[in-house]
Amino acid sequence: MDWKDKVVLVTGGTGSFGKKFIRILLDEYQPAKVIVFSRDELKQHEMRQAGYDHPNLRYFIGDVRDLQRMKRAFNGVDVVIHAAALKQVPACEYNPMEAIKTNILGSSNVIDAALDSGVKKVLALSTDKAVNPINLYGATKLAAEKLFVQSNAYAGGMATRFSCVRYGNVVGSRGSVVPVFLKQRAAGKVTVTDDRMTRFWISLEQGVRFVIRCVEKMEGGEVFVPKIPSMKVVDLARAIAPDADLEIVGIRPGEKLHEVLISEDEARTTLELDDMYVVEPELAFWAQKGGLHEWERIGRRLPDGFRYISNTNTDWLTIDQIAKITAPIEEQYLKGTLE
Repeated sequence: MDWKDKVVLVTGGTGSFGKKFIRILLDEYQPAKVIVFSRDELKQHEMRQAGYDHPNLRYFIGDVRDLQRMKRAFNGVDVVIHAAALKQVPACEYNPMEAIKTNILGSSNVIDAALDSGVKKVLALSTDKAVNPINLYGATKLAAEKLFVQSNAYAGGMATRFSCVRYGNVVGSRGSVVPVFLKQRAAGKVTVTDDRMTRFWISLEQGVRFVIRCVEKMEGGEVFVPKIPSMKVVDLARAIAPDADLEIVGIRPGEKLHEVLISEDEARTTLELDDMYVVEPELAFWAQKGGLHEWERIGRRLPDGFRYISNTNTDWLTIDQIAKITAPIEEQYLKGTLE
């Protein structure tokens, strides 16, 4: 796939992912146009002030809850990256209908607008919290995943295709725990909810480049999962604040000890590649015979009972490795340039 003649739209384009994605896409792939679609005029203004003023970049004010605005924004668009969501677990629990309106109904609007506008490829960002969810945020993202996968059936003979990317916590994004630990370090004490807690971790740039690759490879209906390392949250705290006191404050409502990226049930329809997993849909009404794309040919079936879970992962980050990863994030944080 050649990006140079493509018009790309990013919902939630002023977020951490959107900004990094847009920067890499403009610098390295030279698309015909990139559209930032988001509801916050202040963030769009700040984004322009921060140097996002490329001649091929456009800013659209709009909300994924507004179907008519989505249809207008999607006119002439080739690729949509759906990154807009309500993501904070406590906020979603306290405002459940708002989470549903944005994460589920908003995703439905993205799908309808893409189908009606003839968008070729739509890739939605998901999360490990969508697997066996125990909080509303995870449940809304699971529903959004199902919508995107099965909406390929609505495309019929049209070219529009929908897929998802699912990965773990993004190191250094505005919603990650890294800025929290950096702020707490100044007070001499960092708080961890449970010293057994583990998480999958991926850098912002790794996430962006994985999404770009998946857009190029997707045929519709896949959930792409990268192979990424795990880390202990207490090791992250020690790497960032080695001299601070560590306080265990107890697990929060809706929080898991360990995160799952592929469940045991999903593993039955998942193919393993060298650097990622591809979860195929069980009911791919739209797929050609012989499987989706070339996944059946190049992928390997997983053994019975397989689960991709953060505490049994075979790839782990040490405290020293974590410190190297977080060092540039700390520098951005201190300069006030963390995206």
